[in-house]
Amino acid sequence: MTAGPNEHVLRWSVEEVDGQRMKTLALLLGDPNPIHLAGVEAERLGLGTQPVNQGPSTMAMIYNMFEARCPGSRVRRMKVRLLGNVVAGQKIVVTGRSVDEVSGGNAAYDVEVTADGTVVIAGRAELEIKREGGA
Repeated sequence: MTAGPNEHVLRWSVEEVDGQRMKTLALLLGDPNPIHLAGVEAERLGLGTQPVNQGPSTMAMIYNMFEARCPGSRVRRMKVRLLGNVVAGQKIVVTGRSVDEVSGGNAAYDVEVTADGTVVIAGRAELEIKREGGA
């Protein structure tokens, strides 16, 4: 994403996706898919040699970005497309580029998640902005 001179750009990153956390989440969710537990299963299916992150966990990174960069605000709605996989060991960068102010002073952001530079999620999120003075 390239920002113009009047656009507000948010960024958040994870230096290295932790494969052990994927395993923990899979166990907590009761997710039986072995690609989240062992690289050998991912490799057997042609998905690389590392465990594959759960799609909802990758989507949650967008929420993490807004929480870190816009404390107290909340995501009102989000529509994204999953375009690829995130695997253990990859660097994740989440970017939100403001595109509009929507009703009530909220903001819309084009959002993108990249894994080692490859776009794995793209879409739009509407953020309810916390205003100074508690409104």
